[in-house]
Amino acid sequence: FLEEGGVLNIEAGVVIRGQEANLITSGDNTSGLIIAQGAQIFANGTAADPIIFTAADDDLNDPEDFLVQDRGEWGGLIILGNATIARPGGVDNIEGITVEPRTAFGGGATPDDNDNSGRLKYVSIRHGGAALAPGDEINGLTLGGVGSGTEIDYVEVIANLDDGIEWFGGTVDVKHAIVAACGDDSFDYDFGYRGRGQFWFS
Repeated sequence: FLEEGGVLNIEAGVVIRGQEANLITSGDNTSGLIIAQGAQIFANGTAADPIIFTAADDDLNDPEDFLVQDRGEWGGLIILGNATIARPGGVDNIEGITVEPRTAFGGGATPDDNDNSGRLKYVSIRHGGAALAPGDEINGLTLGGVGSGTEIDYVEVIANLDDGIEWFGGTVDVKHAIVAACGDDSFDYDFGYRGRGQFWFS
């Protein structure tokens, strides 16, 4: 978790590696990065030096190491915001995660549709989708109640076990999105998502 008030800056070219579920000793079912409400992630890659989220043992120098059939090796990236969601009370929790304040999303009675959870630019998310709980696999990129102040541009999700990108309400725009070789939907949205999309490829 990146807690409320936290800011995470990730520089171009950085590789973020998620631990495989069978190697985790904390008791958690999988690893993932969860940006809680009120926290911000600034992952500023470039076309030449993208930021890559992948499994711990993915050898990026060996193109034959992990194939598109290698899914569910770790969890995924989850961003939670304060924008409007179509749920009773205007708040919900990400499925499969223990219900607590830092797993909530949606602005409740006073949503902020301009909420800013940061920026993802030139980001690649690979080989994720492991289950948080039985039947609750993580999407490559989960956007829960994320507001339009957040910038998401040039993002790809490759070989995720569940959906590539899923929106749960919110108003964030997503441009230049690629999803390939995922086990479920490429793009999925629920809970009254009202953002805009441009240049999506599946």
